[in-house]
Amino acid sequence: MSRVLGGVGEEVQVERGPLGPVQFWRGQSRYVVGELLDSWVETAPWWQRGAEAVGGASAELVANREVWRVEAVRAGRSRMSFAGVFDLSWSSSENRWALVRVHD
Repeated sequence: MSRVLGGVGEEVQVERGPLGPVQFWRGQSRYVVGELLDSWVETAPWWQRGAEAVGGASAELVANREVWRVEAVRAGRSRMSFAGVFDLSWSSSENRWALVRVHD
């Protein structure tokens, strides 16, 4: 089971390494990424795209967002008992990171 966090997600601060996120901050809490589980690229559903995206492929490419599914633990906690799975997304058009899903 998972929880989707709002329409675009909760804004977070992310430190990115060569393969993807290595840690992120949610409020005052820091989470350390232990394992990168998956990554993919999403485009906005056609009904949510703006009028500028209708005419050309280049507008659609700008609307893409990268998503990483990571296993992370709150800093200072044991990975064995407090690890969680999180979906983090990067939107280059908005220049923002978001926590979009928390898996239970």
